[in-house]
Amino acid sequence: MSTWFQVLADMGICAIDEFDKMDESDRTAIHEVMEQQTVSIAKAGITTSLNARTAILAAANPAWGRYDLRRTPAENINLPPALLSRFDLLWLILDRADMDSDLEMARHVVYVHQKRESPALGFTPLEPSVLRAYISAARRLSPYVPRELEEYIATAYSSIRQEEARSNTPHSYTTVRTLLSILRISAALARLRFSETVAQSDVDEALRLMQMSKFSLYADDRQKSGLDAISDIYSVLRDEAARTNKMDLSYAHALNWISRKGYSEAQLKECLEEYAALNVWQIHPHTFDIRFIDA
Repeated sequence: MSTWFQVLADMGICAIDEFDKMDESDRTAIHEVMEQQTVSIAKAGITTSLNARTAILAAANPAWGRYDLRRTPAENINLPPALLSRFDLLWLILDRADMDSDLEMARHVVYVHQKRESPALGFTPLEPSVLRAYISAARRLSPYVPRELEEYIATAYSSIRQEEARSNTPHSYTTVRTLLSILRISAALARLRFSETVAQSDVDEALRLMQMSKFSLYADDRQKSGLDAISDIYSVLRDEAARTNKMDLSYAHALNWISRKGYSEAQLKECLEEYAALNVWQIHPHTFDIRFIDA
């Protein structure tokens, strides 16, 4: 492997499999690509740099061939933290034993083995030409962040930092690279809408994706801590109310906050009903807005 494939992927996507098996020299070279979007070369007395403006999609195996749930993600992922921090999103995909999904997978493999073709999808997929045209049109846009969202993004970034500072066992460390990731993902979401400006919904979705990414890595730690979803949702809403110094919370804002933590709307409604029965808050019968009634 060399860095030339990243130059060939300029203005495109570079997909790398077996990312954990890269040579140390390749890892050193890819740092420059992910940081500066260029590749420096020095051959035959010629020193120059080539553009490598590419998005990197990489897949890696755990350090011991199988993910060990007794170890932390940092111990399972045999890659330098400086390299991992350059990725906007990290997702942990585990091969868990599940009766339904295992049966579905086995039936699919057996069908393809017997019929020499894939089973019917049950829907009509998009034509590749349509998808290529859509992506090509979206990439022509360069959305910008309006001034009214600057403070919102800065506050969200600061809140993430404060949350990690309050944690007894922080799993990740939010840096300025995280802030740049939020901006990149928000701009990408705006492109999908063919919009020239980034909307607050784009920023909220970027924050949710980043939170779900962390949740996929540390979901087991949440379960081991003994903190159930309903109690955790209440803590999130209570902390946000204390931070804003308000006793009233809108349902839309509450749903936005708990979505960032990886919880669903059904879990939010269950939490609202449970704590309303305990006279902790009152719920508006139509809008589901929240009013705290305890001090």
